[in-house]
Amino acid sequence: HPNHPEGGMVFPKFHIDEVKKQEGRDLTRFDLDFDLPDHFLPEFPSPIFLTTRTDLGDVSKGKVVTIDNYYEMFNGILNPKQIEGLRLLLTPFPQQQFNQTEDRRSERPSRGVTCFDCHANGHSNASTHLVGDIRPQEFRHRLDTPSLRGVNIQRLFGSQRAMKSVEDFTEFEQRAAYFDGDPVIATKKGVNILERGSQVHFMAEFMALLDFPPAPKIGIDGKLNPKKASESEMRGQALFTAHCASCHPAPYYTDNLMHNLKVERFFMPRLINGRMASADGPIKTFPLRGIKDSPPYLHDGRLLTLEDTVEFFNLILELKLTEQEKKDMVAFMRQL
Repeated sequence: HPNHPEGGMVFPKFHIDEVKKQEGRDLTRFDLDFDLPDHFLPEFPSPIFLTTRTDLGDVSKGKVVTIDNYYEMFNGILNPKQIEGLRLLLTPFPQQQFNQTEDRRSERPSRGVTCFDCHANGHSNASTHLVGDIRPQEFRHRLDTPSLRGVNIQRLFGSQRAMKSVEDFTEFEQRAAYFDGDPVIATKKGVNILERGSQVHFMAEFMALLDFPPAPKIGIDGKLNPKKASESEMRGQALFTAHCASCHPAPYYTDNLMHNLKVERFFMPRLINGRMASADGPIKTFPLRGIKDSPPYLHDGRLLTLEDTVEFFNLILELKLTEQEKKDMVAFMRQL
């Protein structure tokens, strides 16, 4: 985290600027800034693909969807229930660092943050935070905002909390990431209790429509079409199938389980910039479809590129890949 002892939500400047321009809402923190260069972050604005209207392609048309423009953009594409779910995903609610009390990190009292302030356009802008489910502070993991694309095929939610539905995650997030898992502080600052049968259901129904991006070289089985793929990509697929597919099987490249990589085998626990480098425990297997579009990588964003990611797993799985094999693996993953 940019300041691990302090923690809290931190947003990239390009997102702060766009929200300020459209809504007049300021997500700037007076105490710290986002720490990763823009060229390591996802495309902004990111495209929006819908499972129900694949014929339309990118329905965002190059815009960042906000409370100011969502109705104009989606009326006639979504039904009224889904539009209401999207409205709730774009409505700011009080949060630990952005609220109207004196205990905040914004210069002026804030209306709060929205779901899409991190999951911009239903994807990710790589906003960061600390997970709320670990104590003490130095053991909390940095959080890399995952994409909401493809939540319809996922069965576990949260990198370690293992919630069983996107409805659970949506309902509980107001009392989790928003307030560091502290219900007392949430009550003071203005917790928003979402009603499961209508509000949560509507939000979840919209999220379930968010599709993975098109992958022209991938067949209906989720694997490369040999007629379209390069030799390097085909070699990469063979290597991936041999070494990675036990956890990341086609077609969506997730087994919907959790695995413990036991990276603590390779170092002694120690405190680095306020964060205790220690055992991570079991982590959710995230889907790799469309993975090229959502840097940085791993649950805490420690790996900035796909090349870094392949090298990381080459080390911890002791694969001993050659330089060419690593390049082939990256070439394959860029086509997913």
